[in-house]
Parts: sequence; structure tokens; C-alpha cells
Amino acid sequence: MEELDEEMIQFEKDHPSKKSDNGGASNSMRTAAIALGAIAAVLLVILGVMMVKKNALVKDLNIDKQNLTNELIALQGDYEALSTNNAALNDSLNVEKVKVEQLIERLQKTEATNRAKIRQYEQELGTLRSIMKGYIRQIDSLNTLNTSLRNEASAARREAQESKRQYEDLRSTTDELSKLASAGAVVKGRGFNLVAINESNKVTDRSSRARKLRACMSLIENSIAERGWRTVYIRVKGPDDILMTDDTGKVFVCNGEQMIYSALREVDYQGEEVEICIYFASSENFAKGKYTVEFYTDETKLGTAEMILK
Repeated sequence: MEELDEEMIQFEKDHPSKKSDNGGASNSMRTAAIALGAIAAVLLVILGVMMVKKNALVKDLNIDKQNLTNELIALQGDYEALSTNNAALNDSLNVEKVKVEQLIERLQKTEATNRAKIRQYEQELGTLRSIMKGYIRQIDSLNTLNTSLRNEASAARREAQESKRQYEDLRSTTDELSKLASAGAVVKGRGFNLVAINESNKVTDRSSRARKLRACMSLIENSIAERGWRTVYIRVKGPDDILMTDDTGKVFVCNGEQMIYSALREVDYQGEEVEICIYFASSENFAKGKYTVEFYTDETKLGTAEMILK
């Protein structure tokens, strides 16, 4: 062994250039290794950054998907909260409820990274919301109508109760009115007339041109009749012999009998003859045929008139 070491030392002394060459190659290899390590480190850093960004993007997409799911579930609850007594509207609501449920199922089966599908579902959500707003407006309109009908019914009951009260009050004066009538104190009428008026307030006998009816008469002179304001009522009947009114249930009492009237007018009666005209406009077109009008006061029936529309 000692002899081998001595030979190697002698070889290095005899060949100094060989040692220098090996040292240079070793330095080059170390430099290359360091460079490769640096590159690998940079690549690892870049790869790490990309992974972080990818994970962050996937996380954001999952959050978007969850938010969309929550919005759909909320919309589903909103649809469930809608209710109406209208059968056709309920059927339409049920169809939309099924659409929402199916959209939730499709969303749950779709990957969050499928951005095209997620955007499509967002658009479908917007459409379903718009449709729901339309149903809300329809239901609100129906509820408003129902409330209006209930209010009208309540008003009609109150008016009927008031009319009944008035009727009861007037019953107590029946005897007195009878005495006045027997003494000739009841105001009578004459000159009863009924015509149709067109849009220019001219008389017409054409049903297609008639816009309202004008009923005229005169309260005749009566020196012993009580002075003051009197109400004259008219009851208009059409060709079908049905009383024409504005559907508000207006009533009056004549000689203790409660009746519905078409229109009225008040006149200041001072014992002298006075002419009075009352107009009646129908919400529907006037049909062809014979029309009859009856004139009343609170005391008595005054008279009748009729006309024919062609």
C-alpha cells in the first residue's frame, strides 16, 4: 500500500497537466449543477404560484356555484309562498316550481369549473325571477279586486242597513202623511216626457246614437203643500222590462214601500209649478225597443212616460 501511494505521488509530480485538467472539469460540472438547481427552483416556484392561483380560482368558482344554488333555493321558497284561489294561475305556478326544482338538480350535477353551464343557469335564474314578478303582479291585482269587492259588499250592507233605518223612521210618519194626502197636500205632477239624447245633447230616436235618457215633468201648483226641498226619483225600465240602475243599490221609500231608483234630482218647491228634468246614463249601449220611466216623490207616484228607440 505504501508503495502504491508513493507511485501516485510520483505520477502527479511527473504529470502536473493532468491534475489541472480534472480540476477544471469538476468546476464546470459544479457550475452546471448549480444552474440547473436554480432553474428547477424557479420552476418549482412558478408551479407553486400556478397551483395556488388554480386553487383560488376553483375556490371562487365553487363559491359562485354555491351562491347560485342558494339563490335558486330562495327563489324556490318564494314560489312556494305564492298562493291564490285562481285555479289556472295555480297550475301555471306549479309549472314554474318544477322548472326551479329541475334547475337546482342540474346545477348540483354540474362541475363548478364548467363556467359556460354556470352562466347559462344564471340566465335561467333571471328568467324565472322575471316570470315570478309577473305572477306576483297578477296575484296582487286579484287580491286588490277581491278586497274591492269585499269593501263594496260591506258598503252595500251598510247602505241597506241605513235604508232600513230610514224606513223604520219613516214608518212612524205614515199616519201623518196619510192625513196630508187626504187633505190634498200631496204635490202632483204632469207633462211627463222621456227622450234619448246623443253626444251633442240633441234628441234622437236611434239606439246606436243614444248616450243618455232625459226624463222631464212638472210639479204642479199646490197652495197647501208643504214648502221646501223635494226629491224626485225616476225608475227606468228597458225593453226587457228590467230596472236600469248603476248597480249601487240606491233605494228610496214611497208610501212606506222601499224601492230602487235609477236617478234622482232635488228641487226647491215653493207651492208654484216647477219643471224638472232628470238624466240617466247607462254603462251599456241602449238596445232597440220600448223604454218606460216612472216618476216618484217620497209621497207618491207622480206618473209615467215611454218612448221607442229604433
